[in-house]
Amino acid sequence: MKDLPAALRPREKLLAMGPAALADAELLALLLRTGLQGQGVLKLAESLLQQLGGLSGLLGATAAQLKGIKGLGPAKRAELMAVMEMARRGLSGSLSAQPVFGSPQLVKDYLQMRLGRLPHEVFAVLFLDAQQRLIACEELFRGTLTQTSVYPREVLKRALELNAAAVILSHNHPSGVLEPSRADELLTQTLKSSLQMVDIRVLDHVVVSHGGALSFAERGLI
Repeated sequence: MKDLPAALRPREKLLAMGPAALADAELLALLLRTGLQGQGVLKLAESLLQQLGGLSGLLGATAAQLKGIKGLGPAKRAELMAVMEMARRGLSGSLSAQPVFGSPQLVKDYLQMRLGRLPHEVFAVLFLDAQQRLIACEELFRGTLTQTSVYPREVLKRALELNAAAVILSHNHPSGVLEPSRADELLTQTLKSSLQMVDIRVLDHVVVSHGGALSFAERGLI
């Protein structure tokens, strides 16, 4: 980093031109601060982004994934995990402050960041108030690589405890394939019918993976 002209060093460049002027690797290099012997911090940042699939992959990375990367000691991992958690909380705060269907892409981004890179299947629910603002997002069921068991009674019970008026269902596909299965569609209809009996609406079911997100509502499946 010291070998670069001052104007090209990430910190000086950010202060002079703003964060938008920096490439992804330069932003990450500012957090990492130091590289490895024989590998400068910019090269380490580029390598890290390549291994994780860019910034979106980094934001969705688990602690176990970060631990397996050469050059990321406990201090660097802790800082990255803190930044990622702040990003998740920032998105969650935005969903709590406005109707979620005012920002459908924000919902998908949040769920992909939270669930998209988990190695096991998780079923989560966004519980919403009468104004469709986020009350809580909770992972209710956890499964294996290929399947998870979801109990409608537990979803209904938790929705009533939180006094939710609506929900958005979500689960991840660790395989990376976003296309919903027939079982996904049947589960959605079962939950919709169960919750409808107590006047709780199912607004959407979002399937996420490391590569994207798919909305049942946008597909006309709700």
